[in-house]
Amino acid sequence: MADTVVHTVEVEGDIGKPRRFVFVLLDQFTLLCYACAVESLRIANRMAGAQLYEWSVIGEGGETVSCSAGTAFQLDGDLSEIGRDDTIVLCGGIDVASATTKKLLNWLRREARRGVQVGGLCTAGYSLAKAGLLDGKRATIHWENQDSFIEEFEDTTLTKSVFVVDGNTFTTAGGTASIDLMLKFIADDHGETLAGAVADQLIYTSIRTDQDTQRLSVPTRIGVRHPKLSAVIQKMEENIEEPISPATLAKTVGMSTRQLERLFRRYLNRSPKRYYMELRLQKARNLLMQTDMSVINVALACGFASPSHFSKCYRAQYDTTPYRERGARAARLSV
Repeated sequence: MADTVVHTVEVEGDIGKPRRFVFVLLDQFTLLCYACAVESLRIANRMAGAQLYEWSVIGEGGETVSCSAGTAFQLDGDLSEIGRDDTIVLCGGIDVASATTKKLLNWLRREARRGVQVGGLCTAGYSLAKAGLLDGKRATIHWENQDSFIEEFEDTTLTKSVFVVDGNTFTTAGGTASIDLMLKFIADDHGETLAGAVADQLIYTSIRTDQDTQRLSVPTRIGVRHPKLSAVIQKMEENIEEPISPATLAKTVGMSTRQLERLFRRYLNRSPKRYYMELRLQKARNLLMQTDMSVINVALACGFASPSHFSKCYRAQYDTTPYRERGARAARLSV
């Protein structure tokens, strides 16, 4: 079977020296994020008919590392000094805190001091923040990790964007956001025409920018398109630590408390109070599973003034106590 004929695209900028990316795979990294990034670069080379980009894959130990899907990858080398013109791309995934070792942090700090551009895909923004590389900067991380990140890294301005580039650092929200980031790099390096051609090859029809947010809108998430209901839920999500009363919530959208109650019953089959409680408990569970915050501080962060009330509500929702949840997490990490 003959090879498919590729019509090369006119390329802007210098094509003399390839731009080199160094992918650092953390234990249990997310395969999709890594694959989307590498494929974007490979297709850029193919569409340009020239070696615009090259890459290597390294990691702690320099031998093999497994992704969260269980597949093992052979590494090109250990964490060693790289070229100043290289770009480090840290690939995170499940339990990124355990994968963020002292050796990795020291290496990241050293390379950053040398002026190397450093970024993280998916949960790897945690590793960059832990190394102090996101202090005073804007960043993003997968929406599931946002609550814990905000609590731990107060010096970083966390956004809900699909990706963020701030100076010499960059972060993505995970998933296909790697494509959006790489398309930006390709457009900056060699023009929008090439970036568009890469997107076409990937069958990627909705290219996103750093102005696009990562989570679905409230109406899409709850499956209901009711503007007042969406406005109230958004207000709830923005006020977890200091919950707002149903009466105040109703007033903000020009309704009575009874009307708001009927609205929630009709569309969500629960009261506003119940829905709000579920939001608060979900955040509490995220913090218990992803941080080392004390149970009392988790309770306070989620609007519970009394630890005993928090424990009672948590048990009713998840059939376990916050302390047992924390103990189960510790047991998993010690395996």
